[in-house]
Formats: sequence, C-alpha cells, structure tokens
Amino acid sequence: MTQTAATRGAHHIGLTVPRLAETRAFFVDTLGFTQVGEKPDYPAVFVTDGSIMITLWQAADAETAVAFDRRNVIGLHHFALKVESPEALEALHRTLETTPGVEIEFAPETLGGGPLKHMMCAIPGGIRVEFIAAE
Repeated sequence: MTQTAATRGAHHIGLTVPRLAETRAFFVDTLGFTQVGEKPDYPAVFVTDGSIMITLWQAADAETAVAFDRRNVIGLHHFALKVESPEALEALHRTLETTPGVEIEFAPETLGGGPLKHMMCAIPGGIRVEFIAAE
C-alpha cells in the first residue's frame, strides 16, 4: 500500500544571519534572486529564485550571536539549491571563488557516482549551501 506524504515540497527557508544587507546582496547580486518583500521593523527580507523563497532575518546582536556548528548543534546542517546544468555549476563556482564572504568547502564534483554534480560553500554569514546539478 502506497502512503501519500502529508507535504508537497518546501515553501520557504528562514535563515537568521549576522549581517542582513551582506547576505541579501549575496542572494540578489551574486545568485540573481529577486527581493519580493521586507519587514524593516524585524528586520527581514524575502528573496526568491522563482522556485523557493528564502527569508533572511537579522540576528538581534551579530557580535554575540553563536555561529552554527554542524557537528555539534542540532539544526540546519545545510540546504541545497538546484543549478540548471553542470556547466552552470562550474560557472557559479568560478563566481563564488571571488565573491567576498564566501568560503568554498569543495569544488564541483560527482555526487555518489553520478548523475549529479555538486559543490558546497559557506555563504556570507557562515551558512552552508550546497549547489547541485544533474549531468
């Protein structure tokens, strides 16, 4: 008997970041996302690539905020965004190599023997993002 899942994919991802303007600029200027809203009194901005929305929330005090430790803290280990093609993934990697605030964890490589390629980096603010493309 097949059971139907109660959900239908992601609507949005909410991320707390230490420097809202810097992370917003990364999504909009580097990745080409569109800002679709904001809440200045929180403060927060909402960006989308047309498929997923990401809410970026400013940490109350970036100086005392605790960075996520993926090996020792329960929570978001990383999230993955689809890229159109392996060629687009390689081009994105070249862009990210020179983008301020980005730390490349590993360059594009085959994932588990194929047919996917992926790369991992930390974006401005330290959140880990995987970019993935089908070959």
